[in-house]
Amino acid sequence: MKMWEGRFSKALNSRVNDFNSSIRFDCRMYREDITGSIAHATMLGKCGIIEQSEADLICKTLGEILADIESGVLSFDPEAEDIHMFVESVLTERIGDTGKRLHTSRSRNDQVALDIHMYLKREILELRALVLRLLQTIADKAQQHTDTVMPGYTHLQRAQPLTWGHYLMAYAQMFRRDLVRLNEVYEHTDVMPLGSCALAGTTYPIDRRMVADLLGFAEITENSMDGVSDRDFVIELASALSLCMMHLSRFSEEMILWCSSEFSFVELDDAFSTGSSIMPQKKNPDIAELVRGKTGRVYGDLTTLLTMMKGLPLAYNKDMQEDKEAIFDALDNTKMCLELFEAMLRTCTARPEQMRRAAAKGFINATDCADYLVRRGLPFRTAYKIVGQLVAYCIANDKTLETLTLDEYHSISDAFEQGVYAAIDMNTCVANRTVYGGPCAASVERQIQSIRSFIEAEQTR
Repeated sequence: MKMWEGRFSKALNSRVNDFNSSIRFDCRMYREDITGSIAHATMLGKCGIIEQSEADLICKTLGEILADIESGVLSFDPEAEDIHMFVESVLTERIGDTGKRLHTSRSRNDQVALDIHMYLKREILELRALVLRLLQTIADKAQQHTDTVMPGYTHLQRAQPLTWGHYLMAYAQMFRRDLVRLNEVYEHTDVMPLGSCALAGTTYPIDRRMVADLLGFAEITENSMDGVSDRDFVIELASALSLCMMHLSRFSEEMILWCSSEFSFVELDDAFSTGSSIMPQKKNPDIAELVRGKTGRVYGDLTTLLTMMKGLPLAYNKDMQEDKEAIFDALDNTKMCLELFEAMLRTCTARPEQMRRAAAKGFINATDCADYLVRRGLPFRTAYKIVGQLVAYCIANDKTLETLTLDEYHSISDAFEQGVYAAIDMNTCVANRTVYGGPCAASVERQIQSIRSFIEAEQTR
């Protein structure tokens, strides 16, 4: 029997019951639902709204129900409407009418809002730990490759020389921003809605602040209608997850390219690769490809949430039940991708000789050659044109800037001297980029130290 059936003269259609039920997915919030109910019952007793002995019995029994669920003694009833009704019905079965007093001055509207606030707070903390672990791995990898020269790219064409350490630290900046966003979402989630009831609060003399303190919330909601109808924090989390997945996807795309035979910049560990059912030579980057693919799925979850909320009048509407499957899916996939990607990156092996070989082939020191001429007094645009002519000459004659003779340099411009060879050396090209944020070893070391300091500060929050 449904808790609300007194108003109705007909039993609920079985298909409607299945359509309406959410127990199959909201059961994962059982811990939050029971913990929230214990705090609520504690407050009811302290405020004299129910007898203290009743509050004590409710709290004791709820604790037993929680233990039974976690030990496997108690299974979820698939016929239950939702996790709230399941817990309340078990409570009532065990202690009779006293269990029915738990719902005093509470609605499922503010109860589910409380549960999702509490659940997402816990999930955000787990996400933070995963992002911090990935940042640590990136910093460790970068530390090993502050002098590993490779080509940087624009338009996927070789552009200028840098190091793999510098490349990696670019992704560190992205994931640092992701962590900052998660911190901001946590603050918006750390607000307790219980006490808003259905939408207009209650006439009972409840103490919302007591419940917030018992549950570890920093704030309580200011408006009862907003308290039950707000899902901004859910959408903000889905947005933060989408951005994090975008960064993972971009990084995955690079790893897919880098481990291909055409690049061979990295070698993935066998534990994070798969083979082909027909081609025995294949070693496929399936983990990176799946991360790239699952990014679209998380984007879809964000779109679901935005679309669900865009036309809802105040206050609570049943549409909002759809928030949980979407955010649970986004959370599950992002956490899994973070965990596997970090392990894949940590165990991969760089191939510096291949990176250096690629750097030598793409005229990526052409800008440095032009800068050499500028330092000798030529305007940059003049120097740019001269070096462009040199590159065209090299292509026509199957040469590089390093292998040209000084006579060949002079055939284009008399401004060149012997010092040009030092200026266009790949190590020199990288070492001279000392601008703050640039790829020289000292700059990359600063970036690594900045990330390590950030990690340390976040771990002590």
